[in-house]
Amino acid sequence: MALPLAYLLITVGSEAGEALDVVWDPRTAALVARSAGLALAVTAASVAIALPLAWLTARTDLPARRAWTVLATLPLVIPSYIGAYAYVSALGPTGLLRDSLAGPLGIERLPDITGFAGACLVLTLFTYPLVLLPVRAVLRGLDPQLEEAALGMGRSQWQAFRSVVLPQLLPAIGAGAILVALYVLHDFGAVSIMRFDSFTVDIYTLYRASFDRTGAAALALVLVALMLVLLWLESRARGGPLHRSATGAARPARLIPLGRWRLPSLAFCALVCALAVGLPAGVLVYWSLQSFAGSPDWAGTVSAAGSSLLVSGLAAAVAAACAIPIAILAVRYPGRGSSLVERLSYTGYALPGIVVALALVFFATRALPAVYQTLGLLVFAFLVLFLPLAIGSAQASLRQVPPSIEEAARSLGRSPLEVTRTVTAPLMASGVLAGAALVFLTAVKELPATLILAPTGFQTLATEIWNATSVGFFERGAIPSLVLLAVAAPALYLLMDRE
Repeated sequence: MALPLAYLLITVGSEAGEALDVVWDPRTAALVARSAGLALAVTAASVAIALPLAWLTARTDLPARRAWTVLATLPLVIPSYIGAYAYVSALGPTGLLRDSLAGPLGIERLPDITGFAGACLVLTLFTYPLVLLPVRAVLRGLDPQLEEAALGMGRSQWQAFRSVVLPQLLPAIGAGAILVALYVLHDFGAVSIMRFDSFTVDIYTLYRASFDRTGAAALALVLVALMLVLLWLESRARGGPLHRSATGAARPARLIPLGRWRLPSLAFCALVCALAVGLPAGVLVYWSLQSFAGSPDWAGTVSAAGSSLLVSGLAAAVAAACAIPIAILAVRYPGRGSSLVERLSYTGYALPGIVVALALVFFATRALPAVYQTLGLLVFAFLVLFLPLAIGSAQASLRQVPPSIEEAARSLGRSPLEVTRTVTAPLMASGVLAGAALVFLTAVKELPATLILAPTGFQTLATEIWNATSVGFFERGAIPSLVLLAVAAPALYLLMDRE
């Protein structure tokens, strides 16, 4: 798990002079400013969308609340590069809707969708669920007594929310916001399609165009430093006082009547879902119909779907198997050793897929050339990147299992391994399964690591889509995009059902 950081340090250290030239280049400073600005803008916009959505679907009498919840969560299953592809093909220079929208809006032509504004729009629409889900979960579990007491003292609903509810939501908002910021800094596909220069695009260009591994590693190290600063700021903010409900009672809060705000609330939900789900779905269906009229490459799409299922399924299974002992070690046997193992397992999640991929190429070509360009190396990359998703879910499930059950099994003469196999693991099954689903959902969309590590001729749905859309062949990318959504949907259903 520490291989990516070791790779960066070794590569930069071997050519320190060249690496320093890259780091101190004014272009690198501009990259930092652009990437940080995009991360900040997307994070702020995601919170601004997710917070009212969470409140409306969890605490009000909004009509069809469950349906709106499902629709508002669906962008989680849509890769950002598919969203970028849909928006460029709809609103780009030759977009499907460009001319038809300009007239009704009273302008000669729509502004260019690419660049900073377009990247910000697309990434916001497909990352806000990362804030919505934790905030909504906290809202559903809050003890309503404090809020009711504030209302009883004559405060308005808004004043009670601001002074009582909002402070209890801050940890969830912070956790979701840091995930959004990290996602933006990680992203490669969307910013590439939106023609926005970011760290990941420049790192990939340096590696692919000139095989300048020192320059790519130097930029990657700056990106890692930027991410560490973000994580440090988040940990400092989280280190403040915790706000908890008074009693932890399970009584649900009463639904707040929207009254005259019902129609504006419905309009807000409809607008968000139309932009995040409706427009991409409509564009994909249109281009798919155009593709049906021609000669779609069904064999290539089916082969890519099989490859995606294979590599993502293997990654999910291996991650689930590794998560069980790590979760047991961290929860049941806390200490320095278990803490070190847990932290090392989380290292890869803080790194972009492109950095992990370059690190594995470096070590595989030098130490284990037999595994280079193999499926096993790609699965291992997914394990490094997404293992924390499985560990977190497994730990949450294990913490709900009373240790007394395991102690009772040991008192009957069973060995620790037998207790783990017959008692602990089955009781953790729901959490482990949810973690595996989350790993699958994330791995099936992974693009940069797949582009670099996939064996020659091995195409997944993600690479098929990117190969088509990055050069403007929207019709060719539509059917693989719909198939990818169909492949990922069951994993999202499993996660939603568990909630």
